[in-house]
Amino acid sequence: MGEDLKQKLFNQKKVGWEDLDSNQKQEIFNLSEKYIDFLNNAKTEREFIKKARKMADENGYKDIIEFETLKPGDKIYFVNRDKSMYLAIIGEKSIEEGLHIIGSHVDSPRLDLKPNPLYEDTGLAYFKTHYYGGIKKYQWTTIPLSMHGVIVKANGEKVEINIGEDENDPIFTITDLLPHLAQEQMDKKLKNGIEGENLNLLIGSIPYEDEKVSEKVKLNILNILNHKYGITELDLTSSEIELVPAFRARSLGFDESMVAAYGQDDKVCAYTSLQAMMELQTVKNTAVCILSDKEEIGSMGNTGMESHMFDFFISEILNKLGANKPNLLDKVFCFSKMLSSDVDAGYDPIYASVSDKYNAGFLGKGISLNKYTGARGKSGASDANAEYVAWVRNILEKNNIKYQVAELGKVDVGGGGTIAYILANKGADVIDCGVPVLSMHAPYEVTSKYDVYSAYKTYKAFWNE
Repeated sequence: MGEDLKQKLFNQKKVGWEDLDSNQKQEIFNLSEKYIDFLNNAKTEREFIKKARKMADENGYKDIIEFETLKPGDKIYFVNRDKSMYLAIIGEKSIEEGLHIIGSHVDSPRLDLKPNPLYEDTGLAYFKTHYYGGIKKYQWTTIPLSMHGVIVKANGEKVEINIGEDENDPIFTITDLLPHLAQEQMDKKLKNGIEGENLNLLIGSIPYEDEKVSEKVKLNILNILNHKYGITELDLTSSEIELVPAFRARSLGFDESMVAAYGQDDKVCAYTSLQAMMELQTVKNTAVCILSDKEEIGSMGNTGMESHMFDFFISEILNKLGANKPNLLDKVFCFSKMLSSDVDAGYDPIYASVSDKYNAGFLGKGISLNKYTGARGKSGASDANAEYVAWVRNILEKNNIKYQVAELGKVDVGGGGTIAYILANKGADVIDCGVPVLSMHAPYEVTSKYDVYSAYKTYKAFWNE
């Protein structure tokens, strides 16, 4: 009797794998295989958006500029400077009843080249870097790094760079001290063991064959770049070159139950929401998918969510529906519902002291809802109201989707934020809803394939509501 009552009243957090049959497990592995392949070809925000646009084109979506008018069922997108993207399916209901929005980000912590990166020192050539987002700097030394991005010449010609992913490509690395000479370094606090200004990328050592010139190694590197890409040193000042781990995304564990990959924060949520949207046909409320940039550095800039580019996209929808009128944009946002699809910190038993075990997200137990974010006394938080949490719970429960309600670590230990507050500030109901991750912001992050699948099912169910 007591056990029956416990089953009825307790919040049971079972591992999701236990309730699956072989067909359901195969569905999970099939989706994860597609996800892994996507990650291996979309390590940066530009690469992600390029592949997302291709997927959209193949699934009947068109650029909104191709439409003069819009009607229910139309599938549209808008690409913002090749680094962020908004997609939508026009719903059957009046847009005045609000949008159903899922928003993730496609940028990840990394190293960027400085504007004037190239220098030579004692016969070695280096690129100087500036780290992007919250990283542990020591994790980025002595690992293979690949180089991705664009170089834009003064005449507007754009050169795409992708070096280090192919097995036949060279890779790059940042050196570190040998333990025998690192006593002073190892006495420092962990965060100071590697200085940001010393994250310099080793790129070459062969001198140019001319005894009369100085900086022979630098000259040889520039000569190679000029022959291959037609660029000069000055062209590097108008480039966006990102250094990311050259590791391939792989299945993890003897049971292959997890994914190990760079950039799963937040490409795991971006990919699953994109995949879910590609499978939608008709929706009641207009469905919107946000793939944003710059979240890792505060969502600033004209490709981040703080810009007005998303407002422009929604305004264009209103214009082409013939529905626009004063203050309608504000009204639409105020009646909208959103899942801020960003990752959660997975509970790691090795580092259990930073988490509240009763309020943590666990790998393999389904999608993780974060009612609020922020730090310490919820500073800077987006805090979902109880009515909206219950509305989201209802969707998950009636679709038999496992979920857990969690928060990011113990009170006063740290905290974090997402794009949730930006849409909440516009008046929308928002809750963070994403995949728990181990080793978040590291060069190699870990997720559960079960949770990846749960995210996909959650986002699809939300838009079909």
